[in-house]
Amino acid sequence: MNLMPTKLAASKKWLPLIVLISLLVLFFLLDFGQYLSFTALKEHRHDLISWTANNFVLASAVFALVYIFSIAVSIPGATFLTLAGGFLFGIIWGTVLVVVSASVGATLIFLAIKVALADWFEKRAGGWVAKMRGGFKENAFQYLLVLRFIPIFPFWVVNIVPGVIGVRTTTFISATFIGIIPGSFVYVLLGNGLGYFFDQDQTPNLAIIFEPRIFLPLLALGVLSVVPVVYKKWKKRKV
Repeated sequence: MNLMPTKLAASKKWLPLIVLISLLVLFFLLDFGQYLSFTALKEHRHDLISWTANNFVLASAVFALVYIFSIAVSIPGATFLTLAGGFLFGIIWGTVLVVVSASVGATLIFLAIKVALADWFEKRAGGWVAKMRGGFKENAFQYLLVLRFIPIFPFWVVNIVPGVIGVRTTTFISATFIGIIPGSFVYVLLGNGLGYFFDQDQTPNLAIIFEPRIFLPLLALGVLSVVPVVYKKWKKRKV
């Protein structure tokens, strides 16, 4: 029996994930993180603003590609890029670019994880792990909305875990796209005022999303997201 086709198929499943991990390692080896800093943005802000204004479509495309790359490779820099999006493109277009780019990047890493690990995890998950996995998948859209609305866990974690447990791709994309809009808008809005912080030689408060005036509305959205799940379980118990 020829096992070569089976081995080849197995290796292809791992290829996208290996490529993304390799790019992450390369990012740190080449120290590209130095360019994702407020110091670099402040130093080159006038050139960036001028180039963006004169090449708006190209600048939007470049920004989107960089953002997609950062999310897909899971490098620490998404918050900075979100602020930069607001600074360079304004509140509305900056939010559109960030939400679309983040959704695409998140989907790429999600699919790479899902293709490589979902089947393996399903075969080995048992007991309470299998039960938890089933419960999450059954109400994946609502749970993902909560995790997106309330940024308790790092963004990259919420990209990876659904892939491991085999959440449907359409569910992941829709919940991610909708769920990141409020938080993205907050940071784009903050980024739109970066010029003031630069002029005052200050750094913006990146923890602003956890301030009560912002966090509580996001928490309310998260609670509303799980109301259908709670109602469904309550209805089952009554029956």
